[in-house]
Amino acid sequence: MTNPEMVESLIYEKPESLTDIGTHYCPGCTHGISHRLIAEVIDEMGAREDIIGIAPVGCAVFAYNYFNMDFAEAAHGRAPAMATGVKRVNPDKVVFTYQGDGDLASIGAAEILHATGRGENITVIFINNAIYGMTGGQMAPTTLPGQRTTSTPLGRDIELHGFPLRMCEILSQMDGAAYIVRRSLHDVAHIRKAKKALRTAFEVQRQGLGFSMVELLSSCPTNWNITAEDSLKWIETHMIPTYPLGDYKVHAALSVK
Repeated sequence: MTNPEMVESLIYEKPESLTDIGTHYCPGCTHGISHRLIAEVIDEMGAREDIIGIAPVGCAVFAYNYFNMDFAEAAHGRAPAMATGVKRVNPDKVVFTYQGDGDLASIGAAEILHATGRGENITVIFINNAIYGMTGGQMAPTTLPGQRTTSTPLGRDIELHGFPLRMCEILSQMDGAAYIVRRSLHDVAHIRKAKKALRTAFEVQRQGLGFSMVELLSSCPTNWNITAEDSLKWIETHMIPTYPLGDYKVHAALSVK
């Protein structure tokens, strides 16, 4: 007879959509959290065999090592263009890109704008940490006014460098956009909301409603030159006021079970 006190309960399990390979991300970086959320959503949808992911150059350049699914690597900024081709050739697949802010909002600005304008039925996961992470901590299009980077040691000067680009606000104005939202990864409550948004974005694609993007405010303690704990607080106190969280466009026909 089994002693009830000796029965173990499974409270944690690695998603099947993640490999056993350790990541290269810096301590305190929230890329790992976003990877976990994506993998959980894909497992819950039972979609691992029908998913194709695309990551370009940037901190996520090795994402294909960490996801246990079909994956491709695009040139810097060109993930939406590659995703367009992959989706059109494989319309029955769920295709997503995983892009940083330097990649999506700078060198890939044309690709993301035109993919949205065409209403491509793909999903974009946009990691915004307000800086170029992999290449040395330079100013990105999303860098906050006054924020110090390796290329703006005195802080971003809006008169010299211009204002940050708010991609959700920009893309939500386009007719091809079906689901454009911004979430954050700085605490548990917001992480749960981020996961729900990712699930919805994939459902938008499954329902054939058009272009979807989930922007996730993320940390970069290494290039922000602060501790991992302080970087999460910095998201809340500095990034969210500049990049307000919320739903910027939701297709009227969207139905999520």
